[in-house]
Amino acid sequence: MENLERATRNLFFTGKGGVGKTTLACATAIALADRGARVLLVSTDPASNLDEVLGVTLGNSPTPVPAALGLLALNVDPEESAREYRERVVGPYRGVLPAAAVASMEEQLSGSCTVEIAAFDEFSRLLGDSETTADFDHVVFDTAPTGHTLRLLSLPSAWTGFIEANTTGTSCLGPLAGLQGQRELYHSTVAALSNAALTTLVLVSRPDSSALAEAARCSQELALLGVSNQHLVLNGIFHALAADDPVAVAMERRCRDALSALPAPLVAFPRTGLALTSHSLLGVSALRGFFQADGWAVSDELKSENIAAVPLPATLMELVDEIALPGRGVVLAMGKGGVGKTTVAAAVAVELARRGHRVHLTTTDPAAHVQNTVGGGLPGLTVSRIDPELETEAYRAELMATVGADLDAQGRALLKEDLRSPCTEEIAVFRAFAQAVDAGEDGYVVLDTAPTGHTILLLDAALAYHRELSRQANEMPTAVRELLPRLRDPQFTRVLIVTLPEATPVHEAARLQQDLLRAGIRPLAWVINQSLWPLTVHDPVLLARKQHESPYIREVTEELAERVSIIPWLIEAPVGAQRLQTALCGRQDAQPIGGVRNHVACC
Repeated sequence: MENLERATRNLFFTGKGGVGKTTLACATAIALADRGARVLLVSTDPASNLDEVLGVTLGNSPTPVPAALGLLALNVDPEESAREYRERVVGPYRGVLPAAAVASMEEQLSGSCTVEIAAFDEFSRLLGDSETTADFDHVVFDTAPTGHTLRLLSLPSAWTGFIEANTTGTSCLGPLAGLQGQRELYHSTVAALSNAALTTLVLVSRPDSSALAEAARCSQELALLGVSNQHLVLNGIFHALAADDPVAVAMERRCRDALSALPAPLVAFPRTGLALTSHSLLGVSALRGFFQADGWAVSDELKSENIAAVPLPATLMELVDEIALPGRGVVLAMGKGGVGKTTVAAAVAVELARRGHRVHLTTTDPAAHVQNTVGGGLPGLTVSRIDPELETEAYRAELMATVGADLDAQGRALLKEDLRSPCTEEIAVFRAFAQAVDAGEDGYVVLDTAPTGHTILLLDAALAYHRELSRQANEMPTAVRELLPRLRDPQFTRVLIVTLPEATPVHEAARLQQDLLRAGIRPLAWVINQSLWPLTVHDPVLLARKQHESPYIREVTEELAERVSIIPWLIEAPVGAQRLQTALCGRQDAQPIGGVRNHVACC
């Protein structure tokens, strides 16, 4: 990136999933280290892939990166941070309080709320405690996808306000004594985030409309938090080198159209443009040349790759044929941010509705784009979003009206104060997720789920939710009680793992599948999205990218998935019910035939 010599001490890379935040954060950290600076690179993403990109095994403490003198890196591990946090809170009481009391504290601190605040403690220590990072000239944060990042960045103000206003000394995290001691640190974190001389927020986006819209939304919300020093990076700008390659021409046109309609909130920011590279950037050597990459080098080794040897996967339409048989149930589109979960979920929902089924398409993703993807109305299809703010407000009001109705004035005040905790939002969203799954008993519910890390936390929250809700409401809704059995029933819940034919999305999807299997949830199929492999291309950059896809397609089809569907990169963006048909069929020229209940002429 330009102007590295003027880089602030703290650099945050944030944006929609899949835009290249990790690559940019790593390349920037390496470039700063190569200039002689001492650099700490930190991932706050629950689904971090720093290890794979840098080629080094990382943990919760700074680890030197080989071949990059002066660079150390770490992953903020939420689970490990939670264990350390629990011991800091509970440890002083061991041998002092009765064993039953200590056990009760440990139980109370075992939920997802504790994981969140513990990870935030680590984040605050790195950003707000100057002594912790005194040995470094720069701290570079590779943040989680935007929704999680905004939650993380809003926590300093949220938790500081909660501590200052809390008068009872208790919270969903147990005794507030542990949090009170952090008040000064949280204030320092707020100050560091809003200090333009110390912190730069690098908004990373691909040159496409949905990613740019997400960057604009993120920018505005960050500005409300006082984070005004922002820099826009447009990653993956494509210029066709073969004018007779229709895919290359279409890709350049889509890129140009998106940039010409740059959202107003982004226009005033300093901007850096980076070319689309021909391959994945893994390892320090490749990352070191990222900012000077020509974008289209094709090695002899790649030219000899036998792409035709990759087996032909099924189309998404064939999976829908199976999904449609029971006439009801839940479809979950899951995977790393930016892989196309929204497109897959919308395509499945539209086709089920075309066949005459009643379908509800919704999302738990804070950065929801399902309505834009579906476009206009379709008979039998309803589209919604699980809005965290609305769900939290409704959850608080319900508990105050039910549980609070039987409490005296002091008890109501305690409950009201407890429900002001930032953790309440997680509980409210989880309840809404469970209710959405419950609706699958009477039709189809298709969920465009949040990025991997958030989704797994959501799925793992069943018992934690039960404990927290029992503490507040002394009962558990039927939808929550039945959630895990429903998710584990392959005749009721069909999980589609969505990925791209690239190293990081495939390997992150593999970790997601392992987590699901441990939870007793078996995916129906994998969907490889935006692939050049089924297409005929001869533009040098696209040819190289196509050749780089084949080992990852083989890995999915031969090692990871029982069933696979593939969606090619589409000349026309899959927005609107008719264009979504091309995603189902894996062909550019698919056309609907007959009425809305018929298939398309493609399969």
